[in-house]
Amino acid sequence: MFKRSFLLLSAHAIAFALMASAEEPKPAPGASTPTKPATPSGDFADPSKLTAKAPDSFKAKFETTKGSFTIEVTRDSAPVGADRFYNLVKSGYFQDVAFFRVIPGFMGQFGIHGDPKVSSAWRSARIQDDPVKSGNKRGAISFAMAGPNTRTTQFFINLVDNTNLDGMGFASFGKVVEGMDVVDKINGEYGEGAPRGRGPNQMRIQSEGNAYLKAEFPGLDYIKSATVLP
Repeated sequence: MFKRSFLLLSAHAIAFALMASAEEPKPAPGASTPTKPATPSGDFADPSKLTAKAPDSFKAKFETTKGSFTIEVTRDSAPVGADRFYNLVKSGYFQDVAFFRVIPGFMGQFGIHGDPKVSSAWRSARIQDDPVKSGNKRGAISFAMAGPNTRTTQFFINLVDNTNLDGMGFASFGKVVEGMDVVDKINGEYGEGAPRGRGPNQMRIQSEGNAYLKAEFPGLDYIKSATVLP
């Protein structure tokens, strides 16, 4: 079992090299319909406005179609990444944002905005890498990326210990401290994304947004909102 898990993780780690290059559930019982995507008129549609320094430590609560979970961020773990995450949450960016790539036994990925105009605005808003100080243990959150200094708005939560990603430069900046059971329930039926798997194609998400996801992948779970806790 360990050998099989290791091989799966190794294959998926290689796939991470493609994750952000696309610049580039049957609905769960009782799940509410995701809200209408926000129009690109808020600050979250303009990366140049989102440059605040994050607190040394803060918590962000995510409301999803499966329930809520809370992430605690320690800025010193990855300051550049923590600042970007803080600004996105604070601005209201995470509204009707899909968990579009969930691979059971590996990780759950999210962060492409449902409005293609917003996605386009962020496509070139890359940030510099942080040194890896905190590992990709179960519950840890890191940025998805396509190579050095390519982080934008895509994140993944580790569903298991993925310490093999540490050496590849994936710098964790926080961890789920409440609601990991909710994260575990996020729909992973589609698995790996196209063209490697049967899940959503990132290029089409970028260009067509949630219209594409909801038409062709109706079982996906969504972030309904995210807020920085007082």
